[in-house]
Amino acid sequence: MNKETQQTMFSSKSTGWSTPQDFFDHLDQQFGPFTLDPCASSQNYKVKNYLTEEDNGLEQSWEGHTVFMNPPYGREIKHWIKKAYEEGQKDNTTVVALIPARTDTKYWHEYVMKADFVFFLKGRLKFGGCDNSAPFPSAIVVFRKTFHDFPRVSTME
Repeated sequence: MNKETQQTMFSSKSTGWSTPQDFFDHLDQQFGPFTLDPCASSQNYKVKNYLTEEDNGLEQSWEGHTVFMNPPYGREIKHWIKKAYEEGQKDNTTVVALIPARTDTKYWHEYVMKADFVFFLKGRLKFGGCDNSAPFPSAIVVFRKTFHDFPRVSTME
């Protein structure tokens, strides 16, 4: 891995990774329709009801929503993952998160391992506005109160 890739992967320099529209559409068909995007900007929101950095989605309730979350990928991601888990424990609330597959992190073991589903993506996503694929693997994590009898860990193409 070259130095530039290492700096991108392990720094907070690039925290916003815009979700590819076709990938979002697939998730919306599988788990939606989504009713809230708590980690958006006015340029990259995916759902009509969205929260920006100024709205501070960490301070808002997501209860009763089917949430799509592509959180900032910097050091604060642990707060977003914790919030997603906590909100997913509320009645009538589902949180679907697109996150880096960093299975060695504390937040992964504290929260992601309690998810209803974890899907590891095959290959690397090419996020919106990027010339190259992401320098990290990704996962889709589904937090909700009701568990199902489906496989809880899988790959997604």
